[in-house]
Amino acid sequence: MPKKSIWTDAQDSQIRRLRTEGVPWDTVAAILGLSRWSVIERGRRIGARPPPREIVAPPEDPARGPLPAGHPRTWDMLTAGTVLESTPYPLPVFPR
Repeated sequence: MPKKSIWTDAQDSQIRRLRTEGVPWDTVAAILGLSRWSVIERGRRIGARPPPREIVAPPEDPARGPLPAGHPRTWDMLTAGTVLESTPYPLPVFPR
């Protein structure tokens, strides 16, 4: 029968910190000197979550036609950092 692990607050905080930094479970287990599955299970119990994955936007379709004048995507890019920032384009209305 496997030996029961006694978890300390220091180990719990180290697991949380390492997972927040994006360290894989294998490395966390090696640092703590425990098996990978026992560290994974403890991490789940204490809510140690990895950082959210970066959302990578799909590449734009090169065959897409031009956007109309005042489209929110282009208008916001043109007015960023100016006095017109966050003001709507004055002519046609586009849903956001």
